Amino acid sequence: MKNLQRVAVLGAGVMGSALACHAANAGLSVLLLDIVPPDIEPNAPKAARDAITNSALKACIKSKPSPLFSKRLATNIETGNLEDDLHRISEADWILEVVIERLDIKQALYSRIEEYRKPGTLVTTNTSGIPIYMLVEGRSDDFKKHFFGTHFFNPPRYLRLLEIIPGVDTDRELVKAFSEFGGSVLGKTIVHCKDTPAFIGNRIGVYAMAYIYAKAASSGLSASTIDKLTGPALGRPKTGTFRLGDLVGLDVAAKVIQGIRDNCPNDAAIQELKMPRFFDFLLEQKFLGNKTGQGFYKRTKEKDEKGKRIILELNLETHEYQKPERETLNSLAQAKQTDNAERRIKALFHATDAGGGLVRDSLLALFSYASLRIPEISEDILQIDKALKTGFGWSYGPFEYWDIIGVQEGVNLAKEAGFNIAGWVESALENGLTSFYEWREDGRYYYNINTSTYARIPEHNKIIHLRTSDSKPLVYENDEVHLHDIGDGVLCLEFKSKMNAIGEGILTGVQKSIDIAEEDGWNGLVIGNHAENFTVGANLMMIGMMAFQQQYDMLNMAVKQFQDTTMRCRYSSIPVVAATQGYVFGGGCELSMHCDAVAAAAESYIGLVEVGVGLLPGGGGTKEFALRASDSFFEGDVEIPTLIEKFKTIATGHVATSAVEAFEHGLLLPGRDQVVMHKSRNIGTAKKIVLSMSDDYRQPIKRNDITVLGRTGLGALYTAANELYRAGYASEHDIKIAHKIAYVLCGGDLSEKQKVSEDYLIDIEREAFLSLCSEPKTLERIQHMLEKGKPLRN
Repeated sequence: MKNLQRVAVLGAGVMGSALACHAANAGLSVLLLDIVPPDIEPNAPKAARDAITNSALKACIKSKPSPLFSKRLATNIETGNLEDDLHRISEADWILEVVIERLDIKQALYSRIEEYRKPGTLVTTNTSGIPIYMLVEGRSDDFKKHFFGTHFFNPPRYLRLLEIIPGVDTDRELVKAFSEFGGSVLGKTIVHCKDTPAFIGNRIGVYAMAYIYAKAASSGLSASTIDKLTGPALGRPKTGTFRLGDLVGLDVAAKVIQGIRDNCPNDAAIQELKMPRFFDFLLEQKFLGNKTGQGFYKRTKEKDEKGKRIILELNLETHEYQKPERETLNSLAQAKQTDNAERRIKALFHATDAGGGLVRDSLLALFSYASLRIPEISEDILQIDKALKTGFGWSYGPFEYWDIIGVQEGVNLAKEAGFNIAGWVESALENGLTSFYEWREDGRYYYNINTSTYARIPEHNKIIHLRTSDSKPLVYENDEVHLHDIGDGVLCLEFKSKMNAIGEGILTGVQKSIDIAEEDGWNGLVIGNHAENFTVGANLMMIGMMAFQQQYDMLNMAVKQFQDTTMRCRYSSIPVVAATQGYVFGGGCELSMHCDAVAAAAESYIGLVEVGVGLLPGGGGTKEFALRASDSFFEGDVEIPTLIEKFKTIATGHVATSAVEAFEHGLLLPGRDQVVMHKSRNIGTAKKIVLSMSDDYRQPIKRNDITVLGRTGLGALYTAANELYRAGYASEHDIKIAHKIAYVLCGGDLSEKQKVSEDYLIDIEREAFLSLCSEPKTLERIQHMLEKGKPLRN
């Protein structure tokens, strides 16, 4: 699969275009084809014949969130049509079919594919449920051998699940090789499925959603309340249940439910499930969710007293739209009292109000349904849990939820509620089973139904779990960090503060970890964690308190500690590598910029955002952009355009929406930093980088050769700032901040271009930061962010 470079995507609908974009994200060369417009003139120009493909791709690229890591990656995609260009699939290493879900249309296309496909070329289908054995009827042996299902979830850039469904004749070695390719190149979590209706993810996920719909009306709860109960409170996405339906499309959900009913006559749970009247009402009215502007929710043009757009919800009894009412459920109030997800789920499950009743009933139904689907859709619990976590964004799979409640308790309560539990669960309990999963010294184990024993979960060698045990205790800890031994003489520093905000504990922890690595002969240090976000940046509450109380000496010491810490990463005697994912904001970005390298998960959102709270990057970030600008200057270079580019990135608080885009803005550096497609492998990749550097690592020498432009640069940057102000992109206070940024980038008010040291730039950066902390409008911005969680434009 290493030679798989060219993919032909056949079908440019919503999913086909999105898959073409994600293949481009992965660095593949893509050919995207769709039908010729049906009413086209016979001798119409090629552009007109390609119109369906081109318009679909254009709409996909414009959609939000973006399907591309960077708009420039669109150049990896060529377009055409299925009549004039199908012969070009002979150049492809992989042919991915994504046409309409009709057996006859797919089979007719496969017949044409056989005319042009090179023997041995991989062909896969993104079908969401048509049996593989039916799709390959009449195809050659070579076609059958190289054909299987690859069911991606939409949007493919953001949902990590890839279900692989081999046929009877599929080459199993090919499936194994493609599974590795899917993980490392496409960034997917692979789930191997049997050739059964709706496979695994949709079979269980859609049932779980439909069951809550069915019970909603009798619960007396509103759609918005149920979404709160079944969203983050339960370890699931903010969409909850009803917003998820609107997002997917209620017609799509209805089609999947009906498809399971039609094709699974022996599935008693789905056959007995009756969809409520409000669901039928929405389908009849063609209120299908987001794509039609209304479904369970309706977005209006009206705004409330805070300026927020008013969103109405469907009254599940009257079928009228109304404003959501403030909910006062005790179960939700109790859930808010803890940040521990497992304790919160237990509290919701055992709550005695209507909210607790709905959560409890839905989880017991889930336990029953998932257990009864084995071995029909999967031989083990592992594939089911992986599918729900990566396809639906759940923090826990069905059997992991069951472990939280307790296996025996879950069985007892399910039976009391009238649910059936699979016989294999009861047999396992008789044999002493107490949980479906357990941690051991060498990794995580799951209960293997076929052997009635625990089996170690097979994982890629770059997936590293940050766990402690009796044989591997923490190397160091404080209230905000844990320092782990991750093997091969490499340490990993894990942030543990709320939202991983960087305060004194983390700064002390970074310095202490480097001390330990240097003094005790470790090969190097990784700074990484398993949280959703690497870090939201510096602890703004701490900075704000000192600024409000005008404790400028303490503030100066705090900023200097931050700068000393980032510079310690830069000038240690061992390699220090950051492993990032999610938000890498402000101080987190500054910290990563001073490491020897960054292993950035593709979905790393990186930016120097300090201007949003009235400040400039004060942890070495502004200095670092001056240094990076200097390093990019060359003989005969005009220099000013490069400086303006760096200036605008900081002054506008730009956040790169992917690791790939971060390279375009100088936040990551080619030849130094890496993009890791699979989020769970970033720490392992960082460890590999540390080991590759450790043998020949030499402590860097402090820089005193940074070219700054002085007044020449200041004049240009002041002009650039004024243009932002005149165009309405910046307020007067934004310009004051911009002037401070310009001052640091240009090395201060120097009469001419000259070379300065990093220490000099660090000092003037700190001075500029402190001066902004005394500005009333900066204090207003800090207060607003702390109270509202979003920036103030003043």
